[in-house]
This record gives sequence, C-alpha cells and structure tokens, in this order.
Amino acid sequence: MRSVATVLMLFFLLNSTAQDFFRGNFDKSKTYILLANPTARNIETVKFLTEKKLLKLNSGKVHFVGVYHENQRYDFDETIEYIREEGLNNFYLHELRGPLNEDQLFDQHDLSAELKFMFDHSSGIFFFGGPDIQPAMYGEPNTLSVVTDPERHNFEATFLFHLLGGFQNEDFTPFLESKPDYLVTGFCLGLQTMNVATGGTLIQDIPSEVYDTETPEEVVETGKENMHRNYWQIISNDSQLMGINFHSIRFTEHPFFREKVKTDTRTRPLVYSSHHQAVEKTGKGLEVTAYSLDGKIIEGLAHNRYPHVFSVQFHPEVPALYESREAYKFHPDDNPRPYHLIIGKESLKFHKKYWKYISKSVKKAAR
Repeated sequence: MRSVATVLMLFFLLNSTAQDFFRGNFDKSKTYILLANPTARNIETVKFLTEKKLLKLNSGKVHFVGVYHENQRYDFDETIEYIREEGLNNFYLHELRGPLNEDQLFDQHDLSAELKFMFDHSSGIFFFGGPDIQPAMYGEPNTLSVVTDPERHNFEATFLFHLLGGFQNEDFTPFLESKPDYLVTGFCLGLQTMNVATGGTLIQDIPSEVYDTETPEEVVETGKENMHRNYWQIISNDSQLMGINFHSIRFTEHPFFREKVKTDTRTRPLVYSSHHQAVEKTGKGLEVTAYSLDGKIIEGLAHNRYPHVFSVQFHPEVPALYESREAYKFHPDDNPRPYHLIIGKESLKFHKKYWKYISKSVKKAAR
C-alpha cells in the first residue's frame, strides 16, 4: 500500500505536467520562464544548464513552462513522461489550442489574448534550434528549404511577432512596449525565427547561395571556417565524424558582446554550428552583433529597443561543450576528441560568460 507521501508526490507530478498550466490556479508569486518547443531533449538541456549552474537562477522561485501549439509534430507525451521520470517539480507545460492561420500570424488573431496572458505572467522565453522555416512566411518560394514542422514555425513566429512587432504590420503594438525588460533569446532556429517574425528574410542554403557550391565535395573545398555544418560526414562513412562544425566568429562594433557579455571582442571563439540557412535581410529593430570569420554569415542579433532581446546562430546550450562526453572528429584524418576539448579553454570561457549574462537578464526581467 502506498504511503500518503507517495500518493501526494504522484498527485503533484501529474498536475505539474498538465498541459493547461496557465489555465489553472498557478502561483503568481513565482517567476516563470517560457520554453518554446519543450521537447524532452530541450527540457533535459535546461535541466543540465541549471544543475551545472551555467544558468544561475533562484531555484526556489524560478520555474519553467514549456509552451507549444497542439498541431506541432512532436509528441509532447514524451516530455510529460520525462518530467515525471526525472521528478522535475519546477517544469510545467501549456498547450495552445485553436486555429492558427498563416495569413494572420502577424496580426491579432484567436490566440492573441492567450499569448498576452502568458507574457503577462512570465519574465522571459527561450527559443531552441530545429528544422527549416517555410519560406512563404517571409514572402519567398521554397527553393532549398526542407520544412517538416510548419505548425511549430507558425506558433513561434506569431508569438515572437506579438512580443517584438515587425515590418509586416507597423501598426501593431508589441507586447514588450508594456514590459521592455522581458527576456527573449534564441539559438540557431531561434535566431532565424526572431528575424523572420520581425519582417526579415533568410538565405535558404548557405553553400549554394553564398559560396556557389552544389555538391558536398565542392562545399568542403571552401574550407572549414566557411562550413556551418559538417559536409565531410556526407562524403565519408566514418562513424566518428560529427554532423556539426566548430568554426570561429568575430564580433561587430555593436556593444552587446563587449559591454553586456563582458567578452574581449578581439577574440575569435569557436562555436558549435549546425545549420544551412542564415539571416539575409534583418528584421525590424534587430542589429548584428557577430559574423562568421569571413563576414558573410550573421552569427548574432540584438534588439535596438528592448535590452534583453538577443539571439545567436550557434548553439551555446549543448551540454557536451561543458563536460567530457563522446569523442568525435571533423575530418576523416583527425583524431577524435570530446567537444569541450575541441573548443578549448578560451572558447569555453566565452560560452560561460554568455550564460552568465543570460542569467543576469533573467534576474533583471523578473524584478
């Protein structure tokens, strides 16, 4: 027979993973950070970042709410199961339901009031990596994009538009006008969605559109610093080849990395890169904070009006950057090494400073 404590714990966990968090009687004294596309893997990543104190938060006060639309492709029952198995009592889920028409993403629609409620009762939101955005969203035909989850993009783009506004609808008043210290940040696809949501466009395929290359063999000839994922993996059947690349970035004169992240902008840190698309025309209010080494690919954006809105094209959230895990190699002739050894101490220091600034931004937004 189960003890009373066990029953109460099971009851708590079942309710903590309910998909209607903001529809319930939640504790408004807590600080809530939203997580878009809360897959089990993304929840595991945030758990790692907080446990390793890379993302330093008041664990008793700051809670996370995964938000998503009912029509997204991912089975969020897997997330519910992961939260239950791990006994995570500070992670919750909220599913938005109802029509989300592509011709209304950048205007008021049926879900706008619910988006505003979530915004009003949270202090920030994270947007994670993922597949290609449908080019129709930024007014282009699909020539080189592989779109596998359009409903995810519809939800994340409309939410970001509601938060920040965009060139598509200059009369719309962004949510952040009422709470400008709100944190909005993203990684890889998160940066691309932020750009598209504010009226920007994307390069659909870097190798062909930027470097005029068509085959993997031609791509690798452009050099390691010009590859934003690993095309050697396509050429070779070596099982130890990584699918990603580590390349350098360089900072612009924008003060974000120098004054906020407190990094030496003369450095050229290595970053974890896994994408074939990139920002072309920047969206409303967005300014470039970093480029690839050759200056052809935008690697960082920050908002010129809202101080805690920023994103990067790379992946600083990957746990393997911070501890020893599996060993991989970029080129067939390389010696396999763990990711954290590949990037080295100086690049690791840069990543930790970046998370330190994100942590400060969460605290400021929560005031």
